[in-house]
Amino acid sequence: MPARSELTYFLKQPVECPVCETKVFREEMRTGRGRQIAGNLTRELRRNYEPSKQYGEVFPLIYPVTVCPSCYYAAFADDFATVPEDAQDKIHDDTDMRHELLDALFPSLDFSEPRRLEEGVASYVLATMCYEHFPKQFSPIFKAGLSQLRAAWLCSDLHAKQPNENYDYLGAVFYRKARFYYSRAVEGEQDGTQPLTGAKTLGPDMDKNYGYDGVLYLSGLLEFEYGPRSDTEKRRLALDRAKRTVARIFGHGRASKNKPAAILDNAREVYEAIARELGDTKVDPEE
Repeated sequence: MPARSELTYFLKQPVECPVCETKVFREEMRTGRGRQIAGNLTRELRRNYEPSKQYGEVFPLIYPVTVCPSCYYAAFADDFATVPEDAQDKIHDDTDMRHELLDALFPSLDFSEPRRLEEGVASYVLATMCYEHFPKQFSPIFKAGLSQLRAAWLCSDLHAKQPNENYDYLGAVFYRKARFYYSRAVEGEQDGTQPLTGAKTLGPDMDKNYGYDGVLYLSGLLEFEYGPRSDTEKRRLALDRAKRTVARIFGHGRASKNKPAAILDNAREVYEAIARELGDTKVDPEE
C-alpha cells in the first residue's frame, strides 16, 4: 500500500492502463483545511501557493497527469482511458524508449507512491511523448505544449530546492519546447488543422482557465523569451508574428474591457517589449 499522505489520497477504484492492462490507482490532492493558500500570479499565468504551517509546501500541478507505473503511458486524466487503439499500439511500441529517457533524467521514479516534484516533471515529459500518437480530435499539440510549460515550472521548483542539479537547464529546454508547441497550437486553431476543442481547459494553470486569450498570450510571451536568436532575420519575422498574435487579444472597443486584467496588462507589456525590440514606433496594441 502507498504511504499515507496528509496532502493526497489514492482512489480506491483503479483504472486499467489501455496499453499494458496494469491497474493504475490515481493520486488526488486533498482540498480544504488550508492546504492551498493562493499566492501571486506570475507573468506566465502560473499560480504560486504559500506554504502552510500544518502541511508545508503544496504543488497541485504534479497530479493532473495519470501515469502507468509499469509501461509509463501517460495522459491527462480525461484522456487516459480513451486513447484510440491505433495510438495504443504506437505507445506500446515506445515503452522501452520512455523508460530509457526517464530513467536517465530521474533514476528513482515511483508512480505507485505519493508523488514528488520529480514524478511531477516526469509525468509531463511522458505525457508529451504519448500525445505524439493521439489523433487531432484530442488537441494533442496543445496538450504537449501545456505539458512542457508545466514541466518547466516544476523544474524551477526543483532548482530552488536542488540548485546544483542543473534543473534550471532542463527547465530552459522545456520552455523552448513549449514555445514550439504553443506556436503550432495557435496555427492549428487558426487554419483548422487541429482545433483546440479537444482540450477541456486551456489553463495554463489549474485555478483559472484563461481560454484562447491565454493561449495567444503565452504563444507570444514564449516566442519573445525563448525563441531562437542566432538568426537575426528569422528572429525578426518570428517576433512580428508574435506581436500580431498578442494583439489579437485586445480586439476593439468595449469587448476588451471584459477580459481579465491579468491577460490585458501582461499582454500589453509583452506587446510593447516586442515592439521595442523590433524598433516599432507603435507600441500600444489598442491604437
